[in-house]
Amino acid sequence: MKISNNKVVTMTYVLKSDDENGEIIQQVDTDRPFVHLFGNGSLLPAFEKNLNGLKAGDTFAFPLTPEEGYGVESPEAILDLEKEIFMVDGKFDSELVAIGKVLTMQDQDGNPLEGLILEIGDEKVKMDFNHPLAGKKLHFSGTVLEVRGASHEELNHGHVHGSGGHHH
Repeated sequence: MKISNNKVVTMTYVLKSDDENGEIIQQVDTDRPFVHLFGNGSLLPAFEKNLNGLKAGDTFAFPLTPEEGYGVESPEAILDLEKEIFMVDGKFDSELVAIGKVLTMQDQDGNPLEGLILEIGDEKVKMDFNHPLAGKKLHFSGTVLEVRGASHEELNHGHVHGSGGHHH
């Protein structure tokens, strides 16, 4: 059976920065493989395009440009925030708010945003809200372990159930 929309795909993969010789960002092995309902829009479109039509036992290796991956870094995503936002009981929380730490903040609509703390000034805290992989060239390689049809329930819910999937 070949990978196509509404198939459940089980795979292992290694994600590296730049190319096949790059630094390993993430590794998914056979003991905890990645199980995914293909074509439901939760993966990068270029990632799905490269897997489309593969079958169990096939291997894959492909690069993604920053545009195909998590986008280019945007200067607008680097913000200076008022230091008082980080005050707890009138004190600046210097343990939580430290250079190099990632904090979850909220945007105007209340959606969570991960931000990396770059600088702490007298009045402002500079944070970078770009995706950690923004601006990076990525390289994926791996093996397709299994391809099966999705159940009616999985299609209705838009994700995998049971082994390796989402449990209720």
